[in-house]
Amino acid sequence: MKSIGIGIIGGGLMGREMASAFARWCSLTDVDVKPELVAVADLVEPVREWFRQIPSCQQFTSDYKELLANPAVDVVYVAVPHNLHEKLYIDVLEAGKDLFAEKPFGMDLESARNIAAAVLRTGRFTRCSSEFPFMPGAQRVAQAVNSGKLGRVLEIVSGFHHSSDMDATKPANWKRFSRTCGEIGVLGDLGMHACHLPLRFGWKPKSLFAQLQKGYPQRPDGKGGMTPCDTWDNAMLHTWTHIGDHDVPMRLEMKRLSPGQTNTWFIEVLGTEGGVRFSTKQPKTLWLFEGGKEQFWKQTDLGIAGTPFKVVTGGIFEIGFADIIQQMWAAFFMEREGKLNGRFGCATVEEAVATQEIFAAALESQAKGSVVALT
Repeated sequence: MKSIGIGIIGGGLMGREMASAFARWCSLTDVDVKPELVAVADLVEPVREWFRQIPSCQQFTSDYKELLANPAVDVVYVAVPHNLHEKLYIDVLEAGKDLFAEKPFGMDLESARNIAAAVLRTGRFTRCSSEFPFMPGAQRVAQAVNSGKLGRVLEIVSGFHHSSDMDATKPANWKRFSRTCGEIGVLGDLGMHACHLPLRFGWKPKSLFAQLQKGYPQRPDGKGGMTPCDTWDNAMLHTWTHIGDHDVPMRLEMKRLSPGQTNTWFIEVLGTEGGVRFSTKQPKTLWLFEGGKEQFWKQTDLGIAGTPFKVVTGGIFEIGFADIIQQMWAAFFMEREGKLNGRFGCATVEEAVATQEIFAAALESQAKGSVVALT
């Protein structure tokens, strides 16, 4: 196997998750590249120390520029607050490294476009993190849509719901402040997840009306006091998209305050001849609608066999979050090598910028209280 040296900037929750995916790479059976984590950069020493248990990781630094100067690093994964995206992403690209970026690709549309320009200028391979479409159920949704068997599409709903922020005692973190998260708030945090498949299908909104909500105006600051929180926590985007010869309503939902939802990603597409629905609330279950004289929803359980890349796991067994993280990385590496061969790929630079165009329109719509057109 060809080895690819990986550097991680930002060793928190997702940094550890990505490192874990590399550690069990042997579970993939149809990839011919092998990632090796060789370097990690994080400002916090205890965070860096976690990575010492990984034998291949030899560089531990608080200065990400030292990581970028390491010739053993081929690809850099960056998971930092949104206000740092633009500078770090561009630094990675200009250092001659390929980039696997976290969403939302900058804290606003201007940042996203600046990053995209740097990708074009440097020619470095770049993709954006979005793992849920690699679920077998999501892959079956894509197959149903691409088959044309749904007939004329009548409506689409796609979204991602959390409920952790229902707890008013949860301390504020950087995602609660516009200065670090961006004014987009939950749109930047969860929006790529809601938009990825619709954009991949070519369903970019042509107009939208946004309903944005803020949750608790202040939260504990972790130091015994309270601090104001000013980002949007819930977003409902009512949009029109054009499919074939018709305008079609599409609703995009992103919520941090959704009672009963721990971490639920979902999509539903309804057409004149059929429909398809999948939610991680029931991760093995795919729903297919069949019309005719009698109309009904058909339920089928899926195993792990429906992933784009084959694994040693028996096909009947359930898929989990760690599995789709690994599938996403496999897609990144194989596309980087020119070997994706028609399999589902990671979110592109164009798709990442398109999400920011949607978010910018949503902020404008909320401010004006009216429908906003997208170019």
